[in-house]
Amino acid sequence: MDVYGLIGHPVGHSLSPPMHEAGYDALGLDARYVTFDPGPDAAAEAVESAATLGVAGLNVTIPFKQDVLDVVDVDPLAGRIGAVNTIDFGPLHAEKADRPRGYNTDAAGVTRAFEHHDVALDGRDAVVVGAGGAGRAAAFALADAGATVHVANRTAERAKALADDVPDGTGDGLSDLGEHVASADVLVNATSVGMEAPDETPVSADHLHADLAVLDAVYTPIETRLLREAAAAGATTVDGAWMLLYQGVEAFEIWTGETAPVDVMNDALRATLD
Repeated sequence: MDVYGLIGHPVGHSLSPPMHEAGYDALGLDARYVTFDPGPDAAAEAVESAATLGVAGLNVTIPFKQDVLDVVDVDPLAGRIGAVNTIDFGPLHAEKADRPRGYNTDAAGVTRAFEHHDVALDGRDAVVVGAGGAGRAAAFALADAGATVHVANRTAERAKALADDVPDGTGDGLSDLGEHVASADVLVNATSVGMEAPDETPVSADHLHADLAVLDAVYTPIETRLLREAAAAGATTVDGAWMLLYQGVEAFEIWTGETAPVDVMNDALRATLD
């Protein structure tokens, strides 16, 4: 049996186990997905222990996405983003070094979620709200797909620092966010606004429009105020469960070498969210 899992602190409310195990069952794979909470300061030890125990792959969540960079062979995209959320211990990759390979599948979560909704990114103007881990992944994903990216963040310096890392990126605080969104084709909310306070939104409804595609990384609630108001404006809306799904799909495919049963995994994820 192959064992895959998630390390983080905490991990008790993770939605990944039912999603991945539904995929294993659908393909007849002898595999399980489990969660590990090694405590707040034990990321490196957890990865080393997983390797010793023969774990085939790990997802990595808060607060360990940067901590594990020092104990894996970092994929170039993960290196640019500065965070790893998927570790492969298996023999599937010829480039694998002495250490396990570390990837960032959050970027694929963004692009594949938009692709699923028939949203083209090449040549589009995109706005990313937030310059944390999700914001970095979204900004690089959009730029690599051919979009021009503007980063808006509460702390302007962080937005500008991320924009400096992204090809042709620009960044600033939130004071001009509405103007950028009003002329944009794509909007990603990569902050927790709308989760901690469901009646809040990072973007005023006045600036949303029908030519916009909006992805909100928040998935609890599944319909945020931002998405509700975007839909009312006629925009294409992509809820955060699609990003969660496709980052998991990407990890599944890295680990197993199989094409993931996306519909089955999506049904399992959304059943958990209901």
